[in-house]
This record gives sequence, structure tokens and C-alpha cells, in this order.
Amino acid sequence: MATTHKINSNGDEPKQKMSRLDVKMESGSGPITQFESGDPNKNRSCDEAFTLGKMFCEGKTKVVYEINTKTPGRCLIVSKDIITAGDGAKRNVMEGKAELSSATNAAVMQMLNDFGLKTAFIKVVNKKSFLAWKCDMIPIEWVARRVATGSFIRRHVGVKEGYRFSPPKLETFYKDDENHDPQWSREVLEEAKLKCGKIVITPDLIDIMEKMTITIFEVLEKAWKSKNVSLIDMKIEFGVRQDTNEIILADVIDNDSWRIWPSGDKRLMKDKQVYRNLKEVTNGDMQNLKENYTWVSNQLTTISEALNEDKNSVRVAVCMGSPKDMAHCNKIKAGCTELGVRCTLHVSSAHKSTTETLKMLAKIEDEASVTPTVLVAVAGRSNGLGPVISGNTVLPVINCPPPSEQWGRSDIWSSLRLPSGLGCATLLDPQAAATCASQILAQHTPLVWSRLRVKQMQYWIDLKQSNDGLN
Repeated sequence: MATTHKINSNGDEPKQKMSRLDVKMESGSGPITQFESGDPNKNRSCDEAFTLGKMFCEGKTKVVYEINTKTPGRCLIVSKDIITAGDGAKRNVMEGKAELSSATNAAVMQMLNDFGLKTAFIKVVNKKSFLAWKCDMIPIEWVARRVATGSFIRRHVGVKEGYRFSPPKLETFYKDDENHDPQWSREVLEEAKLKCGKIVITPDLIDIMEKMTITIFEVLEKAWKSKNVSLIDMKIEFGVRQDTNEIILADVIDNDSWRIWPSGDKRLMKDKQVYRNLKEVTNGDMQNLKENYTWVSNQLTTISEALNEDKNSVRVAVCMGSPKDMAHCNKIKAGCTELGVRCTLHVSSAHKSTTETLKMLAKIEDEASVTPTVLVAVAGRSNGLGPVISGNTVLPVINCPPPSEQWGRSDIWSSLRLPSGLGCATLLDPQAAATCASQILAQHTPLVWSRLRVKQMQYWIDLKQSNDGLN
């Protein structure tokens, strides 16, 4: 008999007595679970009743269950209170680890989804489980390294610990516990021609996964850096989503997945390496590990909250010479919003209302002392707006004149031929202006930096797939 699961609006934990995995089994059908209450303004497409089927996969630290629901192609992943090392040779019960791992993974995946990366993660169900898209897993661990340490320096005698890789170093390991996950070269991976679901892993798909791995590492590195924590290395896995045949980030990313060193100091490590280094494991050691995992989960929660606040932490101020330019300016605003940059619109003519333009500029400059700001000037015909603003502020100024069918070639010169001492740039496309302004501001906010990085990755993938399609 299958168990039916429905949304519980208050998000409390089930009141039934829980088993070791914090789930109650009913007639062998699977665990009783429920949704946490989510943001009512967000997409709630996965908030629907479902029946839970049999367990179809169990790993060292998690269990995967079949589910039946109106939206097909999903599963439930439940974490265990287990920590392991040495391909499972070392194993301990760590009370509370399931909740901490689930919270860490949820924070990471929600960030990555917000940056624009495709993952298997859908939604938190309760403190120990989440919904995911069903994937045929690709049996490769992709390891990205910023700093040489651990097994890398053991395998590469002569490379000193602390050597920095720029760009990050990428390695691949075939998942095989009995043979201790042997390292595979790019050539071996290509020749293996792995078949996952309906997909054969080709050299082009390997290129794409390499690009995705580096991008995922870099955006998480940027997030951790906001807390003065160095992401040293990490491992991830990809899967082929069963309903779309897309290659996406799958499995989990939790405190077992990386090395992190607060302040870049190895002695302060907070990750699973602490457990790996233990020759004997005492109750005190397990308590210390739990404190480390709690610290990591809490830090990621604050990082995630700060990223949401980042959407108002930088600004693009678009100044138009006439309200007739509103459609052009709205395109700039849409491009900024997509990248996580707040955009404000202003109307003032440098020719017809010079004093008002300078008053407006003074107010924007004052606000820029708190909120980093880039100005975009939108004015056609004789563009005095951009140069006048540029000559009276130290803020970056971008000209983005609206198109003119009759005078376009002539009008552009007033934005390009500037008096000496002025340095405003000129871009004709509103999306390009939004991107340029966001790139200037990206150093102030991990959110904008990461969305730009992911967008660049997606352009790269789209071009590669277009080329592959021609051949």
C-alpha cells in the first residue's frame, strides 16, 4: 500500500515516531514525508501530492526512493546519519549529519539554480530529504582544484603543497569503490564511450562537463570568499536527466564534497578531511565533526541570505534625455534585472535642463557612496547627456544612444567624439550596455559575478552544440 504525501503549509516535521533515517515506513512502501512551507511568490510546481514507491538505490550516505506524482521523472533522496572514508572502509554513525548534509546541499543547489545552472535539485521535502529529477548517473567524479594538497601532491612528487592552479586544475576519477576510484585520463574517458541512459559520452560532452565543472567551482569559490573561506578543491557528479536527456549537475554537494580552509589556513579546515585524518574516532572527535558540519551549514545559510540581499546592493542608473526613449531604456533594465542588478530610470536633458541634470547627478553620486553605481546615458541626436555626466562625475558612464533610422550614422559621433578629459564608453545594443555595466559592478557582489560567469558558460555551450549540430 503506497503512502500519499501532501503539502503541509506550516512546514513542521511529521509527528510520528521516526526511524534512524527520520522516516516512518508504512507497509514497506517508503517514508512519510512532507514539504517545507515555501515562499508563496516562488514557483510551486513541485508542491503536489505524491505516492511513494520502493527504494531503488542506496549509497553510503543516502537512499533514493521512487515516487509517483502528476509530474513524472522525479525521485526522493533521503540522507543518512553516516560518515565514511576510504571508499567505505571507515564508517561511523554521526548523529545529526543527515539534517546538516541536507541543509548544506539545499543551500548550495538553490544558489546554483539561482545563478542559472541546471541541477537535479527541485525542492526540500523535510529536514533530511529533497525532491530531485531522476537521472542516469555518469560514473565519473569530476574534481576541480585551486590549491595542490592531499592526494594530488602524493601523486605528483615535486609539486609543493599550496601550489595554486590558475585556471583550476581538473581531474576525473572512475567511480569504483573496489578499485578505489582510479584516476582516468581524458584519453581513457573518451575511449570508454560510457553509455548513460540514452546518451553516449562523447568528447564534445566531456568538453561541456569540463566547462560546467570549472564554472561550478568558480562560483562556489566566489561565494565562500565572501566569508573569507578558501575553497581548496571539490568533487561533483553529473547525470543524464531521464525525461529530457540533458546532462545536469546531479547527486549532492555537501561538506563531504570539498576542502574548505577558513582564512586560507589548512589548520582551520572544517570539512570531511578532519574525519579522514583521524586514526581513531572518539566521542569527542564526533562532537567536533558535528560542530564543523554545523558551522558549514550555518555559513552557507548566511551566504545564501546575503546573495538575496545582493540584488539591491549595486545599481545601474539609466538617464534618458526624453521619455520617448523609455522602450530602449526598459531593455537595459531587463538585462540588468536578469543579472541581479537593480536598475533605476531617470529623465533629464543636458541641453534643455542642465541644472536639473546636475542636481540629479549629485543625488546619484551621494547614493553611490553606499550603493556602487554605474550610469548609462540614453540620448539621441546630439548626445550631450553622456559627456556632460561624464565630465561631472567619477562614476563610470556608458553611452547607449537609441537607434535612429534616418540619422543613426551621424548621431553616433556625438557619443564617440568626446572632448579631452572625458572617458565615457559607447555601446549601441541595450543588452550589451546592461552586460558591461554589470561586469563593472560584479566585483562588488558574488551574485552578479556568478550570474555573468554562468551566462558566459551557457553562451560557450550553446555555440559548441550549434557547431556540433552542423557536423
